[in-house]
Amino acid sequence: MLEALTGTGLAASAGLNAYIPLLTMGLLARYTDAINLPGGWQWLSNGWVIGILAVLLAVEVVADKIPVVDHVNDIVQTVVRPTAGGLAFGAGSSSETVTVSDPGAFFGSHQWVPVAAGVVIALCVHGVKAASRPVVNATTAGVGAPVASTAEDFGSVALSLLAILLPVLVLLGLVLLVLGGWWVIKRRRQRRRDRRPVEGVGTRRLFG
Repeated sequence: MLEALTGTGLAASAGLNAYIPLLTMGLLARYTDAINLPGGWQWLSNGWVIGILAVLLAVEVVADKIPVVDHVNDIVQTVVRPTAGGLAFGAGSSSETVTVSDPGAFFGSHQWVPVAAGVVIALCVHGVKAASRPVVNATTAGVGAPVASTAEDFGSVALSLLAILLPVLVLLGLVLLVLGGWWVIKRRRQRRRDRRPVEGVGTRRLFG
């Protein structure tokens, strides 16, 4: 069960920022004993891979904090984040960590399951993130974009670390993400309701 929570936390983290969970696993595997990546995932701790992920993360961090640019970035990340989520779930759920000593026993020979699950989880989180940004930009005139983006980055880091070090607490992070999704849906519906009377008044004045 802890393997599933580890993979879920990392995949959800990738839905917020594609590169943070992969970079976290690579750095911890390379410089600490907190996680021991299996043979097929050792490339994540390679120095070149870590460097490339760090550069991509820097670009993502800047682009996601600029109104309008953040929307374009979310469109591009619709492919990147689910892919990263699949990689993160696959690598994390099959790794030995401080809380998991026999990761291979959970998924057995069905190694495609964690990758597929990671893609779906990251896509769902990404969908909520992408849907929330226009709401934040519209209600704050763009001022809230860097604040929201910074909070998402911190959330991604926290989820990644919790998934590896204390996977049980990933459940709390998932609850917060669900509440965030509920808030986004509520705000978007409210914005639609607020537009309808205005549009109706405009139509009556034009043709009345």
